[in-house]
Amino acid sequence: MMAPGPAAILAQDPAHRVPMTWEVMHPWPPPERATYETDARIAAVEKHFAGIDRLLPSFKAMHPMGARLPQECVALTAHDFASMLFSTTHHVPGYDAWLERADLRWVYASHRRQLQYLQWRCPAERWVLKSPGHLWALDALLAEYPDARIVQTHRDPVKVIASLTSLVTMLRSLASTHVDPVAIGAEWTRRLADGLARATAVRDHGLPAACRVVDVHFAELMRDEIAMVRRLYAELDLELTGDAERRMRAFLAENARNKHGAHRYALAAAGLDAPTERHRYAAYQARFGIASEDGD
Repeated sequence: MMAPGPAAILAQDPAHRVPMTWEVMHPWPPPERATYETDARIAAVEKHFAGIDRLLPSFKAMHPMGARLPQECVALTAHDFASMLFSTTHHVPGYDAWLERADLRWVYASHRRQLQYLQWRCPAERWVLKSPGHLWALDALLAEYPDARIVQTHRDPVKVIASLTSLVTMLRSLASTHVDPVAIGAEWTRRLADGLARATAVRDHGLPAACRVVDVHFAELMRDEIAMVRRLYAELDLELTGDAERRMRAFLAENARNKHGAHRYALAAAGLDAPTERHRYAAYQARFGIASEDGD
């Protein structure tokens, strides 16, 4: 069941600035406020995605694409060749081992410079960013942004890993004729468990005084997106204006769940079994009170 995530919804608030896909893919020249909605790069990126859609018509059901949709920070860190993006599209175990050991504070320093560049001629009150990649480097992120306000979303990790391995298998098929879903399942469930453990350890061992964290469960998002947004604004001491809420409701109406079809996946397709995965993620589920979903 694909639904817009919190970042895409929050991006509808005019007070927020998000790195849009078109400006991340083609950052030069820097975006201008006057032409932000009409920049020629928008049409070029939409044309590019139309080509992908013809090759893989089912991909949008897994991961919606669009020039005007928020882009994940993995695309920004890819500019420094220090991003889990490459691990999703290629089998690169040596690179993966290096990335897992690396001190990524320099990457987040570059991340900040890229945001400063993008906002140079097109600023807003605050940035809204998204990326599961931050799980593995929350300490490095907070070293650069000690006053960050973090929204961590939680879903049954067994469902997450089934969906994730399906997505990675599809992405790697674009670059290789030899793709092993079972190997991908083993690789990514280990990696996901490691990322969740790293992020939890950073949270449990003390955050910068100015940092704020709000936990959002997938079930809450599915139940009522606007109610979830209102809670976020209240807990983060932000003002949700009537105009911002109207924009969010319009976005949700335009981007209904399963707009591009349903993403169907199964744990067994990745060679994984539910009891083993339940044991792997038991501590995480208990720590954050995450219910197991039906249909392992």
